[in-house]
Amino acid sequence: MSKAGILGMGSYLGENVITNKDFEERLDTSDEWIRTRTGIEERRFASDEVDSSHMAYESAKEALEQAEVTAEELDLIIVATVTPDMPFPSVSALIQERLGAKQSAAMDVSAACAGFIYGIVTAQQFIENGVYKNILVVGVEKLSKITDMEDRNTAVLFGDGAGAAVVGPVSEGKGILSFELGADGTGAMHINQADGFLRMNGREVFKFAVRQMGESAINVIEKAGLTKEDVDFLVPHQANIRIMEASRERLELPAEKMSTTVRRFGNTSSSSIPIAMVEEIKNGKIKDGDVVVLVGFGAGLVWGAVALRWGR
Repeated sequence: MSKAGILGMGSYLGENVITNKDFEERLDTSDEWIRTRTGIEERRFASDEVDSSHMAYESAKEALEQAEVTAEELDLIIVATVTPDMPFPSVSALIQERLGAKQSAAMDVSAACAGFIYGIVTAQQFIENGVYKNILVVGVEKLSKITDMEDRNTAVLFGDGAGAAVVGPVSEGKGILSFELGADGTGAMHINQADGFLRMNGREVFKFAVRQMGESAINVIEKAGLTKEDVDFLVPHQANIRIMEASRERLELPAEKMSTTVRRFGNTSSSSIPIAMVEEIKNGKIKDGDVVVLVGFGAGLVWGAVALRWGR
């Protein structure tokens, strides 16, 4: 049985940089308030004519190039999103046509900010069971279209972007070592889109995330037969710096071993982990042979974590 791992990655970010000062001008908030409570200094919004399928397509092209896999070689496309272009057809079907992936099946996954991890774990099952060889997993969100820009509690948090990974068989010792997926529907109303806009009970989400992110990270390390000392890098869902720091402290990692792209991009939901991974690969912080832990949480409430050894 071949182990599944990531062969290549790509990302796309909204074209418009929105700073905290931009919100100061129209909301009762301040740059200092936003930075100290969330760690966010700026975020990216996609322009009106750019939708999720466009961002997903651009990130997918880069991932395929990095993986040295052609679109025709894809067996399955999985897109994790809560902001599709339209209720149907799926974003995955739209980019399947645009990529020219004629042999590929396509489906979307709705697991909010944990969506990319759900997608990666789903791809792993197909590959390690010998059903498929090359699977494209994309996390993409255009949260600006469902964010109430008059609500100071949520308007400052979110951004737009896409991150993609080509998942396939990797050499011995590399790839996905363990995973955890979970859900607790009793917390469904803490993050929802009930009136057309994203609404969130920040206090309850914070308490849940601080507990669950740390627990899940520890669980996948133990399932992989590793210890905290074996972890080389942590890529948490980029939601809030205080939640992220709580996860890092549970793993007893130094600050330089955790990705903190939230400062520049805000919370981009299902795309936040792959976008962060692309940034850290480019920065040389994720290197061949490194043990990397990915962990996220989101509306549902849902959560997921993966431990992997980076490389092909």
